[in-house]
Amino acid sequence: MPAKDIYHNAVKNALVKDGWTITADPYFLKYEDAELYADLAAEKPIAAERQGHKIVVEIKSFVGRSLMYDFHSALGQYIVYRNLIELTAPEYTLYLAIDDAVYKDFFQRKSIQVITQENQLLLMLVDMKKEKILQWIK
Repeated sequence: MPAKDIYHNAVKNALVKDGWTITADPYFLKYEDAELYADLAAEKPIAAERQGHKIVVEIKSFVGRSLMYDFHSALGQYIVYRNLIELTAPEYTLYLAIDDAVYKDFFQRKSIQVITQENQLLLMLVDMKKEKILQWIK
């Protein structure tokens, strides 16, 4: 089992507070010879007559060697997970959960914005102290 990110419980609690049901912790992703673990899977029912939303969430704290190093790692992992989820469970949408302060301080850089847009990175901004989802960015 992979180690949990330091913000794992805060993101999990934020999802539950927002009406999501955690369906996997961690989410096991298997394709051919690849066996990987994303942090969480969750579902949010909309209405009885329509199918609910299903998401997989990868959580990153960005507290490593440098923000850029952590971004390289998170982006690569996100792309691999997204591609394999599209093959194995296309009903799920992958989000990268990050602290709102990291978003303000790092993800607002022009270079980072270009890369996130080019790679269609979906973000979930969380106030980790309040365990609250602040914004979904597509």
